[in-house]
Amino acid sequence: MANADSNSAAHPLANPGYGKRSTPYERPAGLDDWGHLPPREAAIAAYIDRLPEGSDISVKMLAEKLPYGQCAVRTSLNRIQRVGHLRRGRECLDGLWITRTWWSRTARDDAWWEQFRRGDVPKEKPRPTRSRAYILLAALGRENSVLSLSHAECHRLSPLVEEWFAREATDDDVRRALTTGLPSPVHHPAALLRTRLTTKIPPEPLRREPPPLRLLECAKCGAPSYAETLAGGECGTCRDEPARPPRPAPAVPAPRVHAYAEAIRARERNRP
Repeated sequence: MANADSNSAAHPLANPGYGKRSTPYERPAGLDDWGHLPPREAAIAAYIDRLPEGSDISVKMLAEKLPYGQCAVRTSLNRIQRVGHLRRGRECLDGLWITRTWWSRTARDDAWWEQFRRGDVPKEKPRPTRSRAYILLAALGRENSVLSLSHAECHRLSPLVEEWFAREATDDDVRRALTTGLPSPVHHPAALLRTRLTTKIPPEPLRREPPPLRLLECAKCGAPSYAETLAGGECGTCRDEPARPPRPAPAVPAPRVHAYAEAIRARERNRP
């Protein structure tokens, strides 16, 4: 797909509020992000992943930009959805239900998508090596040699930086707090950085918005449903599963029935 990069640069945006919507807490882009997909699905997924937020990723538009027909694109998107990179649905904004297409570079299971629908996706733990925090700390020494750290020191300080990230601090926020107004000389860079990471940590963020109202849709029939009933993004009917019988109403305990009946009789006896 030699023209993928040029096509992605010219890819049109969807109408405001529609188009590609990336999910939170994505892992950094890597060379083998799509190695688990067949070649055509990997090419389409890599193309979508490079597109900016709000890009039109409808079947028709992708077929115009890629060397595949609409039928092939639709089939590939359904396969990509079953793996866990894509979900379609609706989100309520200001009282209006807006069609959404959510994209995740990281393959997510159905339980994760249900948490996402409820708006309570947990922040994932950093990788044991070369995490975002580790990379930031290791880069300090290249920017200012007095802040050079060893491999072990970067690992020991990484959890403190991760706590900053958990409080919605950016890389620049952390870097500025660690490098501004340094003493001269710096005798123990690791100790200095530990002190600053502890004493300058920002306050915990306040949740300013209520949880989102979201519904996911079946990839085949488009029926709205909750994520736990959409295995691989498809509803039970489209998976040819037998309909579940309705749950029987829970039995009322006998003592409660007797007490209710006695209350009715007492009320009748006391009626004038």
